[in-house]
Amino acid sequence: MTAAGDPPVEPSGSLSRRGIVAGALALAACGPRANSQPAADPALALKDFAFFPFGACVQASHLEDPAIAGLLTRHVSQITAEWEMKMEYMLLDNGGFRFDRPDRMAAFAQAHAMRLFGHALIWYAQKPVVFLEMASNPAGFAKSYDRYITAVVGRYRGRVCGWDVINEAVKDDGSALRDHMWSQSLGELDHMTRAFKVARAADPGAPLFINDYNLESVPAKLDQYQRLIERLLKAGAPLSGIGCQTHCNADLPAGALARTIAALGRFGLPVHVSEMDVSITRARGLLTPRAERETAQARLYAEAIEAFCDLPARQRFAFTVWGMRDSESWLVRENRNDAPLLFDGQGRAKAGHEAVIKALAASRKAQG
Repeated sequence: MTAAGDPPVEPSGSLSRRGIVAGALALAACGPRANSQPAADPALALKDFAFFPFGACVQASHLEDPAIAGLLTRHVSQITAEWEMKMEYMLLDNGGFRFDRPDRMAAFAQAHAMRLFGHALIWYAQKPVVFLEMASNPAGFAKSYDRYITAVVGRYRGRVCGWDVINEAVKDDGSALRDHMWSQSLGELDHMTRAFKVARAADPGAPLFINDYNLESVPAKLDQYQRLIERLLKAGAPLSGIGCQTHCNADLPAGALARTIAALGRFGLPVHVSEMDVSITRARGLLTPRAERETAQARLYAEAIEAFCDLPARQRFAFTVWGMRDSESWLVRENRNDAPLLFDGQGRAKAGHEAVIKALAASRKAQG
């Protein structure tokens, strides 16, 4: 192991990291002609080019698959639990807790010097039995709400780099906030403010995020999301970061992602591009040749990276893709013809990977 700041020692005959970066910078400088050149070396590690944490979501079972684990350890510096740190897994019907899979992910992150991001404490879609049974007992409901957040955040205190405290609070059309078990029992805004304050008490050092999707494709939702952030801050919620899920379709117009990330950056808080993927099959115009949609997909990945890099350094919390290989994507589970990620089902780098590497290299060069 080399000391901090020392150049890496390279085996004889191998490429140095400096040489790889220089090659990527040269590729980025090729401009439009680069699209006709050979694809970037699939071995180029994303985390080596990113000057901020680069992450991916995982399930505990993925860590037992050498192919997936190998991609993770090579390419990312942060992992997010896809669903096994939500109530649906951790909270049992009798009010007890199940931490085995989250603990495995935490151990994997620690063993490989990765950050672990907690996702997510309060989500509108969940209706745990233990809370349903006390819907008519406001005091008991509030006590259990606090107990859950305290237990989960407290268990991983000092082991996570942050939490999605409130997940997907805005209606899909942006007309209002969602109505659900938590808002009905504890108040529309109060249940959120309460969650942030309880989480802060359980882990004073953890950045606390709000997180939502379709912000780049539904302007009314982005507006409502920003109003919610303003309301939470005014109410004294210790909100310290903003998540933009960035689940996109390949037909998203150019510029929409850049405008969204810039809009969220105006708060001065850290921004997390938290769940990025780009669907091929959900894009309108299915008569458009697939190759054109794949080209658009790569462009969107590059646009997101460029917009994220344009934020001040202190606001670049992390850039997370929602899976490593297409074969594990939630979108492919819905439609086997989709291919939303940077690596195909065999772990081979795709055009999106090349686009990300080029965008990172170009941004690094531009920023000196």
